[in-house]
Amino acid sequence: MTEFIQKRAKNAKNDILSGATVALALVPEAVAFAFVAGVDPLVGLYAAFMVGLITSIFGGRPGMISGATGALAVVMVSLVAEGNAMGTPEENLGLYYLFATVILMGVIQMLAGVLKLGKFVRLIPHPVMMGFVNGLAIVIFMAQLKMFRDADGAYFTGSELWTMIGLVALTMAIMFVLPKFKLTKKLPEALIGIIVVSLIVVFGNLDVATVGSFIRDGGGEGLKGGLPQFQTDIFSKVPFNWQTIKFIGPYAVILAAIGLIESLMTLNLVDELTETRGNANRECMAQGGANIVTGFFGGMGGCAMIGQSIINIKGGGRGRLSGITAAVLLLVFILFASAYIEQIPIAALVGVMFMVVVGTFAWSSFRILRKIPVSDAIVLIAVSLITVWKDLAVAVIAGVIISALVFSWENARRIRARKRMREDGTKVYEIWGPLFFGSIKAFNEKFDPKNDPENVEIDFVESRVSDHSAIEAIFNIVNKYEAEGKSIKLKHLSEDCKVLLYKSSPKFREVIIEDIDDPRYHLAENPEAFTKGLSEYNL
Repeated sequence: MTEFIQKRAKNAKNDILSGATVALALVPEAVAFAFVAGVDPLVGLYAAFMVGLITSIFGGRPGMISGATGALAVVMVSLVAEGNAMGTPEENLGLYYLFATVILMGVIQMLAGVLKLGKFVRLIPHPVMMGFVNGLAIVIFMAQLKMFRDADGAYFTGSELWTMIGLVALTMAIMFVLPKFKLTKKLPEALIGIIVVSLIVVFGNLDVATVGSFIRDGGGEGLKGGLPQFQTDIFSKVPFNWQTIKFIGPYAVILAAIGLIESLMTLNLVDELTETRGNANRECMAQGGANIVTGFFGGMGGCAMIGQSIINIKGGGRGRLSGITAAVLLLVFILFASAYIEQIPIAALVGVMFMVVVGTFAWSSFRILRKIPVSDAIVLIAVSLITVWKDLAVAVIAGVIISALVFSWENARRIRARKRMREDGTKVYEIWGPLFFGSIKAFNEKFDPKNDPENVEIDFVESRVSDHSAIEAIFNIVNKYEAEGKSIKLKHLSEDCKVLLYKSSPKFREVIIEDIDDPRYHLAENPEAFTKGLSEYNL
């Protein structure tokens, strides 16, 4: 009992300390994404707090961190701009249309959870997953390069640049050295790096970019704010009619899809890192509920964040307490500690994110690139590039489509027909390979209705009829032989295929042979013999 209590206490300590590190890393990300979307920094911070808190409590993946993300922010830019164009500048209608869209986005995500669509993430091939990880690592890296610019958008030069590089390198060195030599297990190395570099900047009176200067350069007034307020103006500013649905509907669908894809892909990655399994459908429900709440309380919506999730996992955060701690501390920063958080140098947070990039990128992909099939290598590279060029959702969808087309093409080439003649003059076609829309053309080319003998039999013992196109192909072959006045029989069709053919035409009751002489069926007919056979082999 004592050992159990000590273990739980240790886990709680790790979750709290890791959550504190994540909270610090959430601040510049949430602020930056709010600027990208064209809204006030507090809108991004409130979203990070509410989405992070709700998904940590109710989500399907303990230890995964959610908040305002860049993948969603880039879609919100045009939404906010078009919404503002509908009224006067003083009305700021774009913000309220954003809130309404986030609410609808949440409803769509909850419907995905109710319909259990989260399970389809298992269909994502491994090359797509590796491409997603690599592409996202590159995106995170490129996002940090923007922190090397001043308020006018020009890159730092001279001593300012070298000071920034030095502080970033120092943060990375601390994070690299501490675990390597096991110098401490009390605090996450990322948190130690942030504290050490912040103390150097404060007591060394160094003139570098900080969280506060970053907010002010972007047009914000600071980090300080109050509690999120229920946005009653949504109902008066946004008319509930068909025109509004037509406007926000497409944005809501896109945002919901991007949010779920990024969340479920991150869930899969965290599953691999922790060697546990999350609940995808529960995560869909939690993400949807979180976005509904954040829409009503003035947040820009969000989804899972791979960078912060990896910081949490690497820092020892495994339970729900880590995400709850990060969200609550973020609110504490906003309410009470804004003056202190604004003094944290951007360089320290950039260093942490650079180490996330190093840990996220699948370096093994370079080693295996020549060892895997060319099609998988193309998918891996394509997903990585599209993630950088467009966004995560487009990349994953494109990767799945490419993989599906390659799979269909490879299987389409596998259809075979062994031909033999019986003593009674019947020609037998033994079909081998999957019969589906991709292999129909090759399937049709195997037969010669005009020159075949009077009696023909098609045996599907080594084939599987997979879709309606395949059934239609069988129907057409039968018609061609009957048009030539020849007898044709079909053998070893699956039960579902036979049912569909019987529905299509009564004549198939005479064409299909019902006698089951496939050896594979005998296992079900004689289970005792099957069990006895297994016991002989100690199975």
